[in-house]
Amino acid sequence: MDKTKSIFELYFYLKSYLWDICQSIMGRDTVNRFDRIVAILVQLQSKRIVKAQELADRFEVSLRTIYRDIRTLEASGVPIISEAGVGYSIMEGYRLPPVMFTREEVGSFVAAEKLMQKFVDKSLGSYHQSAMFKLKSILRGSEKDWISALESQISVDPSQQLFNEDLPNALEILFESIAEKKQVYLRYHSMQSEHPSDRHIEPVGLFHENNFWYVLGYCHYRSDYRQFRTDRMLGIGRTSLSFTGEHGSLDEHLSKDVNVQKTKVRILVDKNIARFINSNRKHYGFVSEKVKGNKVEMTFMTSDLEHGFPRWYLMFGDYAEIIEPEVLRHRVRAILEKTASNL
Repeated sequence: MDKTKSIFELYFYLKSYLWDICQSIMGRDTVNRFDRIVAILVQLQSKRIVKAQELADRFEVSLRTIYRDIRTLEASGVPIISEAGVGYSIMEGYRLPPVMFTREEVGSFVAAEKLMQKFVDKSLGSYHQSAMFKLKSILRGSEKDWISALESQISVDPSQQLFNEDLPNALEILFESIAEKKQVYLRYHSMQSEHPSDRHIEPVGLFHENNFWYVLGYCHYRSDYRQFRTDRMLGIGRTSLSFTGEHGSLDEHLSKDVNVQKTKVRILVDKNIARFINSNRKHYGFVSEKVKGNKVEMTFMTSDLEHGFPRWYLMFGDYAEIIEPEVLRHRVRAILEKTASNL
């Protein structure tokens, strides 16, 4: 049998089968179920293995509901392979025709493209641009017009430099390293050192925080896990060296950082000034606030009373006071005295 023909027959049979179910009941819940089942089918095509819990979390339904939806797909002829304790996959070689995009989904592509221009390096940005051309090529005429109308009207400020311009493919190399479990060479200049150093690291994962990209990895130079900011990388290169061990997930490592001992800080800020620091206070461990007359009492939990928090506080310190801890008061005074001596 012609495989292409059989795939198209399967696709249209699936649509007919599911719509028959919808029309037989004609309830909103059933239509929602139809949308969910089609979305499950698309997700099954997007990965080699998809876990039932992953689907349940995405669609906010029970595992029992997911099992029922999977049985519906199987009944319609989709060749789903189920492995206990592993997950679901579609038999190799079976693919359905390209899905159609909604107008809202098309709009999200424009936003993603603009963000990619700012938040990734030159190499990864060019790959994304190539992928976008391919994606746009399968859109209907009305969808292409929709994108064209939006593209020139959406802008993301590209002023902040997130990467060393001399390293246009840093993210590409790090992505490869994580996927292939190969060590990476770094020439790195840390904020705590006057001179750069050479490192071999085993990248665990990448994350974006406080407007910077970081790679968390096992550093052979320090014999411990460290975070490296991409804009402080002076050199990067692939190696043929494999990882020396398993490192677990990025979330596991980041959750350990959350458990680092922190100090409670309370400050009192003029209400008129408080609104101007709302956007970046979360980067300094903001927990809660209470309005007290024309003041706002803010509570933070921070592990950096030496540099980060006191220097941030000084940005608005003439409109605020420190309630606790005393060590923060001493540190702020020390910075002010040093500043005064330099004038």
